[in-house]
Amino acid sequence: MTTPTGPGGGVPDPGLSAVMSERRQLINLAYRLLGSLADAEDAVQETYARWYAMSRPQQDAIESPGAWLTKVASRICLDLLGSARARRETYVGEWIPEPLPGPTEWISGRAGGPTSDPADRITLDVSVSMAFLVVLESMTPAERVALVLHDVFRYSFAEVAEIVGRTPAACRQLASSARRRIRAARPPATPATEQASIVRAFKAAWEAKDIDALIGLLDPDATAIADTGGLVTALPGPIEGSEQIVRACLDVARIAPDLTILERMVNGQPGLVAQQDGVTVTVFAFEVAGDRIRHIWAVRNPEKLRPWTTG
Repeated sequence: MTTPTGPGGGVPDPGLSAVMSERRQLINLAYRLLGSLADAEDAVQETYARWYAMSRPQQDAIESPGAWLTKVASRICLDLLGSARARRETYVGEWIPEPLPGPTEWISGRAGGPTSDPADRITLDVSVSMAFLVVLESMTPAERVALVLHDVFRYSFAEVAEIVGRTPAACRQLASSARRRIRAARPPATPATEQASIVRAFKAAWEAKDIDALIGLLDPDATAIADTGGLVTALPGPIEGSEQIVRACLDVARIAPDLTILERMVNGQPGLVAQQDGVTVTVFAFEVAGDRIRHIWAVRNPEKLRPWTTG
């Protein structure tokens, strides 16, 4: 892979290494802000395009290139969030953030090797879980940017204010409002080992078509949502209530008896993947409250499953 150079007919850029080392941080930031790996890549690419559109003296005059890149990327994401809301109004069906494979998927080479896709650069922790990203979707763009920059990436409110275009006090209020949304929407965290055990039991009960076991693993008021983008079929949703979800699971087993269900990490949390002929057709993310599953997100839109493609 060739290394890009700055303006000047291929003259080596002595600051290139420092500038390009920020790419991982920018991808991490942009994915959390946008919920889409493809959009995050576009935002980061545009950020670097703006850097290299400057002359060398202009670049040298910037005291902290990393801070400059973060500021520009955040502002690009803020603009994209506004347009994304309009796009999602015309999106066919439910919109769910793009799921990311766990790091072991990339180490094993299932998706083409550890450097084949920017998804392997995402730090998988609670701030990138599907449940967290779904709550972020309910926020205003300014709330989302203020929360992610301050609470996740530890930028001061003075720095956030410069990016968002509001006062530090206003940004503090935005982050506070965002935290209230998260507290109201998310249950107390269940340890990862317990989550894995519950998801594994759900898989086994689904494969055995054990109705009682499935109902016992689901919260009575559980919901299941599928994202197809209008490109593939799916059972109508959202599906509400444990019995309705179990019925949907059994319908899937009947309609597609050749599905292979695999345990995988999805956005850093225990999840499931459905494959047909070695190709991933659905990624399931879960939110577990106590000892029961409260939410299931099923991503079937093939455009969002490219990082999961196998074979």
